Amino acid sequence: MKMQSDLGRVRGLGSAKSGSSHWWTQRVTAAANLPLGIWFILSILAGHTADYDAVHAWLSSYFHSTMMILLIISVAVHFTHGLQVVIEDYVHNRKAEVISLMLIKAVAAFLSVAAIVSVLRIVFAGA
Repeated sequence: MKMQSDLGRVRGLGSAKSGSSHWWTQRVTAAANLPLGIWFILSILAGHTADYDAVHAWLSSYFHSTMMILLIISVAVHFTHGLQVVIEDYVHNRKAEVISLMLIKAVAAFLSVAAIVSVLRIVFAGA
């Protein structure tokens, strides 16, 4: 005997009403990180990062800058969701949990915006 309404079973929502979207976001970003990470590693191994001018020329291309921005966003979302799960599972003080979650999300947002602005500056500002 299940203690769930028919509507709840159809929608696939648990008691928190948001767990499935969090789970899917974590899986989608993990799946996106795989090809983006392979692209990044292959690009580094190809020798595009020999010196400043080579990196600048490499990242100035629209393809590579777009891939880099997608990698930044995907890693940041995956990172924050992963740490959120760890904090919710292991931090038992509600105040410390809320502060930790806010701090992690703020740091991830700041670093992501700084990285994206840096990439866009290289692309659009030129030398």
